[in-house]
Amino acid sequence: MSKRFKWVVRTAFFIYIIYAYLTIYRQGNFFSFLVLNTFLAYLPVEISFHMNESQPKIIYWLLFVCWLLFYPNAPYVLTDLFHLARMNPYDAATGLMKFDLHLWLYFTNLVISALACCLMGVWSLEYVTQTLQVRFRKPGLGWRTIIVTVLTIFSSVGVYVGRFLRLHTAYLFFDPGFVIKELITMWSPRMLAFVFMMFLLQMTVWVSITIGRITITNLDSKYNLQ
Repeated sequence: MSKRFKWVVRTAFFIYIIYAYLTIYRQGNFFSFLVLNTFLAYLPVEISFHMNESQPKIIYWLLFVCWLLFYPNAPYVLTDLFHLARMNPYDAATGLMKFDLHLWLYFTNLVISALACCLMGVWSLEYVTQTLQVRFRKPGLGWRTIIVTVLTIFSSVGVYVGRFLRLHTAYLFFDPGFVIKELITMWSPRMLAFVFMMFLLQMTVWVSITIGRITITNLDSKYNLQ
């Protein structure tokens, strides 16, 4: 990604977070969590901006570990969509959706955050995967799929940890003993079922984007559209 587009992404997230802070958080609205969750979901994107396949190993792997720890925050924001259930959008008399602009504003705020964080998170996943392929000299879509699958399993576990154990990444630095204990005792069939569902959700997004990108690239090449 060029420097210009990186700054476009930074600016867009910055504007949204400031908007959410001024119009949601400062008003004491229930959806105030959008400010923190969107910020945490943006961090892996920013970290990936500073990674490349040619930088010194110690710097690269430190950035990779930081990215890996924060990346689950990106797909985590998708689970915030469950909070739409609090809006009660249906008219009790007609059973139809209400035309209430406040409800649709809340809907817009949640979906913008979820989509932006998820899609840009997938971009960072794809980019980090490419840098790993270069470093390990494992080219090809097959190896890319394997690496993405492993990282997505990790992030799916991270979503469970954040949503149900309520453990943020920062806890690893402040109370690592407690975090390790929770991670050891969390495994169960129900937990694995949730992780599998989050894995399917994220892989569906990645596969869809990958197919779209390959198709568009092939058409651009075939008809010289670039």
